[in-house]
Amino acid sequence: MHTTLEQLAAAGSTAGALVIVVCGVLVAAALVGAVALGIRVRRREPAPPRRSEQPTVPPSGPVREESGLREPNEVPRAGDDGDRLTPHQLGNAPTRPGRDQARPRWEGGSGGSFGSGGSGAK
Repeated sequence: MHTTLEQLAAAGSTAGALVIVVCGVLVAAALVGAVALGIRVRRREPAPPRRSEQPTVPPSGPVREESGLREPNEVPRAGDDGDRLTPHQLGNAPTRPGRDQARPRWEGGSGGSFGSGGSGAK
């Protein structure tokens, strides 16, 4: 009686191993197919641009960052009749170029900022 159970157990493990091997082969085949499909799709795409087709610096040189002082653009007041302001009455930008473009400089003997170690005396 024990030999019959041993034979069934051995046959069951062989079937289980066979199922695992078949599943492994199917997964491997699916991965190979996915790579082949990716290669075919990649061949249909246009080639990347060559070095000569890349953007270049303009003849006038590289574009520089512009810096300047801005000041707030005041919101106009509505009239006394209580009409609301519409967007076109407000203007385009919340700031405008400052009248004085001179950069503020630190005064001599000033520490600069809080905690900089300076004396802080003016």
